[in-house]
Amino acid sequence: MSYAYVVGHITVKNPEMWSEYRSKVPGTLDPWGGELVFRGKQVAALSGENSHPDIVVIRFPDVAAVNGWFASSAYQSLVPLRQQAAEMVLLSYES
Repeated sequence: MSYAYVVGHITVKNPEMWSEYRSKVPGTLDPWGGELVFRGKQVAALSGENSHPDIVVIRFPDVAAVNGWFASSAYQSLVPLRQQAAEMVLLSYES
């Protein structure tokens, strides 16, 4: 079975706002079958350079679910908060 993933590379600018954003995202995932795989902080760059020290990986049943989640009014209402709280690159992958 294949899955789709959202990978976020993150640099937090405002920890309080970031905490608020993080607390609200899980509720936006449920309708789309999204599941947090992990969050982490970079320990070392073993090869190359990475400008964002934090990462998040979210698994979805398929690409359509990723697109539905990202375009949903529930998630889009959080985007302004995310933009104030952190610099983030969000990428979508399929396995």
